[in-house]
Amino acid sequence: MTVETSATFPDRHIPDAPLPEWRYRRAFAVGTALRALLNASAVIWGLVVRQVRSQYSQQVLGVAWALITPLAQTLLFTVLLNRVGSGSSLRTGGVPRPLFLYVGLTAWSFFASSVSSGGTSLVGNPLLNKVYAPREVFPIAQVISSGINAIASTLVLPVLFIVNGRGPAITSLWLPLPLVVLGAFTVAVTLIVSAVTVYARDLRSGLPLILQLGMFSPGVLYRVPDSVRGWYGYLNPVGATIDCMRECIFVGNPPPWHLMVGATIASTVWLFGGFVFFKRLETGFADVS
Repeated sequence: MTVETSATFPDRHIPDAPLPEWRYRRAFAVGTALRALLNASAVIWGLVVRQVRSQYSQQVLGVAWALITPLAQTLLFTVLLNRVGSGSSLRTGGVPRPLFLYVGLTAWSFFASSVSSGGTSLVGNPLLNKVYAPREVFPIAQVISSGINAIASTLVLPVLFIVNGRGPAITSLWLPLPLVVLGAFTVAVTLIVSAVTVYARDLRSGLPLILQLGMFSPGVLYRVPDSVRGWYGYLNPVGATIDCMRECIFVGNPPPWHLMVGATIASTVWLFGGFVFFKRLETGFADVS
């Protein structure tokens, strides 16, 4: 029996690392991934129904918690800002502060709860290897569930309008535009956070702090300053869209286009990039989570 040596086959050697052409690359096409996501719409709806039922089935107050949380926050910040809110940056433009704050806090609660619940939806999920569907259905279902809660919390708005002696402006018909932009940006951030959290579990501990600090950004508790409105939509689509909502509902103006255009462009870029980023990391979710 002869032993093959490097002298016998001088051209053969063991490489230190796999050659680039040997490495596995997952074929990925955005169009194909989007069609697979659309075909999984029934799975998303099933997850949403499951989430909403499990959230409220064992509670005495049930869906009333969707109203209590923003109401309590509005009451707290109304009292605090009435004491310290004499500065121009905290002015509401003549809008009663409870109404002004409730709209902002409801929109922010939707964003924060979506990112918080959707961002951890892949970690320890027993359905991850049992449901044949694109993995993004889990964080997207959490976003939709948070949207249902946000819709429920708006039921108190008519009461606040009556108590404060005013009604919504006719320009509220523009409201779907900033809502769509806010929803797109929320989905984008939720997809990114959920993908990163699978590999970096520290984000689960740091995420609540980040979201709490983000509530104090311009546009949520106070108006976006006029000096930064030209570019603020690109930096923070959440605050920009909330400011646009208030302009539509209370002031009687269509969404400020310098804010709306920036928020729309930024949300579109984030949504496309977040979806591609999520799909690139998807192959390791089942092994790591």
